[in-house]
Amino acid sequence: MGGFFGVVRKKKDVLLDVFLGTDYHSHLGTKSGGLAACDQELGLQRKIHNLNNAPFRTKFENIFESMKGSSAIGCINDSDPQPLLVHSRLGKYAIIFVGVINNKDQLVEEYIKERGGQFGGQSGGGVNGTELIAAFINQKDNFVDGITYVQSKIKGTATIVILKDDQKIILARDRLGRLPIHVGKSKEGMAFSFESFAYQKLGYNDEYELGPSEIIELDGDGYQVLKKATEKMCICSFLWSYYGYPTSTYEGKNVEEMRYQNGVNLYEKDLNNGEVPKIDCVAGVPDSGTPHAIGYAMRSGIRFARPFIKYTPTWSRSFMPSSQKERKKVAKLKLVPVNELIKGKELLFVDDSIVRGTQIRETVEFLHEHGAKSVHVRSACPPIMYGCKYLNFSRQTSDMDLITHATIVELEGEEGLKYLDEYADSTTERHKNMKEAIRKKLGLASLEFQSIDGLVKAIGIDKCKLCTYCWEGKEE
Repeated sequence: MGGFFGVVRKKKDVLLDVFLGTDYHSHLGTKSGGLAACDQELGLQRKIHNLNNAPFRTKFENIFESMKGSSAIGCINDSDPQPLLVHSRLGKYAIIFVGVINNKDQLVEEYIKERGGQFGGQSGGGVNGTELIAAFINQKDNFVDGITYVQSKIKGTATIVILKDDQKIILARDRLGRLPIHVGKSKEGMAFSFESFAYQKLGYNDEYELGPSEIIELDGDGYQVLKKATEKMCICSFLWSYYGYPTSTYEGKNVEEMRYQNGVNLYEKDLNNGEVPKIDCVAGVPDSGTPHAIGYAMRSGIRFARPFIKYTPTWSRSFMPSSQKERKKVAKLKLVPVNELIKGKELLFVDDSIVRGTQIRETVEFLHEHGAKSVHVRSACPPIMYGCKYLNFSRQTSDMDLITHATIVELEGEEGLKYLDEYADSTTERHKNMKEAIRKKLGLASLEFQSIDGLVKAIGIDKCKLCTYCWEGKEE
């Protein structure tokens, strides 16, 4: 995944706002971060840092000594280092790309063969996806045609941000609007952001939200539509259920409110199926599972509690240590039990999703080690049957990393993967067998998943406008 932020003003330096606004996107990426600025005298400037072992803020806190500009853009991501600076037939510019290019090798080969071009080498011999995006944009006579062209070539998703050397900024939402772009305005200029709360906290008011395929240009006075939005939208459902920040709103639907409602729907599903267990309290797997759990507790009338607390002042992220052994140890050390709420208790935990099952298994083991009588789990989304190929929101390298696929193969061998539709359907025996096998594997007293209908109802947007590929496998 990745997040982005930027500001353009008439004269005043914008680096502080862009530094702070980009930092607000730290929940969307952990691999690298970068800033680019444009100044009338200095021109385009750029800094990139690796974020594997330190957060964005500590890496860029001295940026004001080396960069300045009345327009700037920033990003935090899990993909290639960016922004990139480009000198091309379209002029000099900085570019950010967020998304996934599934046919990267094919496009690289096509560009080299037909255009005789070349790309800078990376460790492992790969090509920077942002550089590839820029190369295809530069084949056309203007940015609008170039962006439209590259988005038509890509199998995957491409949201693009361009900072030009005239200090204007071009924003292009991906072809099907899987990711959001919000625009804010203040008396001093314009801001844009993945997460709208980021510019709101900095004094900008909501001004505009781009539609699918839409391209606009920002300057210090406002924005101009360069290409109108298209009708078809397929925005990612996981924005609400998992990786969107709680204070954010997409397509008019707030994340935190959706999660409360999703928890309500989870309880009503249990109630209708006669599967509400006898429990002492409802809890969330922090942090994103907590609001779903609050909704479940509010609707059921069962006490909400926090049987363990994450200790984050020292290690705010368990992935920060360099070795897997150390990361695992830190992740366990972060969970501090409230023994009075665990020992001898029957607990129900709501998790935002179950991908590989590693985290929830370790959490359940931790709870049993501290005397929990039983642990029930509810997943706030349906079972993930397909690895995301549009945004790579989850980190598995193969579909076999998914607990659903691994379990299906255990039950039926690879032949069972031919029946993913049946396994995804909660009314079938195959689904029930898979769910029971996962329950046993995770050491749970009971396990239930949210339904597609329950999730869509909580989001409050027509299903035809939502991407549910990871649960249903239905492509655009």
